[in-house]
Amino acid sequence: MNAFLIATALVALAEMGDKTQLLAFLLAARFRKPVPIVAGIFVATIVNHAFAGAVGMWLTQLIGAEAMRWILGLSFIAMAAWILVPDTMDNEEGEKEHRFGVFGATTIAFFLAEMGDKTQIATVALGARYAADFVWVICGTTLGMMLANVPAVYLGNHFAQKLPLKLIHGICAAIFAAIGVFVLVGSTGII
Repeated sequence: MNAFLIATALVALAEMGDKTQLLAFLLAARFRKPVPIVAGIFVATIVNHAFAGAVGMWLTQLIGAEAMRWILGLSFIAMAAWILVPDTMDNEEGEKEHRFGVFGATTIAFFLAEMGDKTQIATVALGARYAADFVWVICGTTLGMMLANVPAVYLGNHFAQKLPLKLIHGICAAIFAAIGVFVLVGSTGII
């Protein structure tokens, strides 16, 4: 359950102002059909994060425990720095919506936008850290994505402009940095 709660919180915070959240705003404004958009986000997230979590588990088995501790610790600290860099989004998926419908366009766009994204990399790290709790990590990261993106779909840009994104990014970066430090010093308590 610890893996679930940490994964949910980290991904929900990391997703604030992320390019996939911007994509949710864009899709909501373009299609004005929230149910297939939310369903597409859910499917794309499950598939993408299951793959990322599996990569994290595989890395845990491939690399020794001490090397993995250093890789994870430094990865979380790097994520903290990366979160402080605001995301922008370019419209690469604009032509797909007519061919695949709202659900298909959302699923494809979200899956591609999430490739190599902060939350996918965080899912790899969480999958490696909590390899025994793989399912809980995927459930948590998926819930975190949904907590950040469903309101974006339903409330649109008006909601985004009201959020203190710099503060949210700062808090999230501090959490990732703290986790990185805890992993590096070998603390197994809360993390």
